[in-house]
Amino acid sequence: MLQEHDERNRDLIVGVAGRLVHRDQAGISPFDSAVQGGDAVWEGLRLYRGKIFRLAEHLARLRRSATALGFAAIPPDEEITGQIAAVLRANQMTDDVHIRLTLSRGVKITSGMDPRLNQSGPTLIVLAEHKPPVYDPAGITLITASVRRPPPDCLDPKIHHANLLGSILAKIEANVAGADDAVMLDQRGFVAETNATHLFLVSGERLATPSAAACPEGITRAAVLELAAAAGIGCTVGDLSLAQFYAADEVFATGTMGGLTPVTAIDGRVIGGGSAGPVTRRLTGLFADLTARSGTAVG
Repeated sequence: MLQEHDERNRDLIVGVAGRLVHRDQAGISPFDSAVQGGDAVWEGLRLYRGKIFRLAEHLARLRRSATALGFAAIPPDEEITGQIAAVLRANQMTDDVHIRLTLSRGVKITSGMDPRLNQSGPTLIVLAEHKPPVYDPAGITLITASVRRPPPDCLDPKIHHANLLGSILAKIEANVAGADDAVMLDQRGFVAETNATHLFLVSGERLATPSAAACPEGITRAAVLELAAAAGIGCTVGDLSLAQFYAADEVFATGTMGGLTPVTAIDGRVIGGGSAGPVTRRLTGLFADLTARSGTAVG
């Protein structure tokens, strides 16, 4: 699975530190913390029919992450929303849009790791692209990566930080193996998530999903848990092994980039019938209904 260039994105206008610029002229300082050490937090948003799905939840997670990293200043939600709206207006975007928010600690007065060198406030980058869900709705295949998700005592996964090297290394393994993405385990050997999404399994019409002990608490994951509860579909949240995923009737992935996506094989084991099962299809429909009738209009 390789994302392709969408010609509509050739002349994108992006927001950088409150300025609207063409994608080819956009840039940040080499002294910015995002460049110096990946010292930034981020969120991925999706625009459905002029409304951003669960914007408040995304901004709250962004704020929690920046607070945990000790950012001296965090823009108010109204300012961030205003910059998002400006970018969407500049690109005349209304639907099937993915928005990447990046908030770095800002520009340093000189190179170095010490946050006291950041004295000019944070840098906000708003990148909106025409981007329908990126995964094949017929399903994706996964392999298990050798790279593990770190435990909270090494790097707390609740901090949605921009240092994604672990995910990138896992994705490289998936590419080499000819799979779409990679399952990542925690340090105890239980399934955490993939390099880009959360995972659910279905066994006997009951859902199960790994705990968020070694991964962020996904916004789409939370929506699916709510939809399942409202639909009377039981769900267990806890430690799940690879063997449980191999033997599942259905497996699907969740995330802003792809919504709900069936998983057809893991490590060469075909999952269920090798296509989206009834529970996956039902929840996919419920999620589509949810995104159609909810969201926050900006601008």
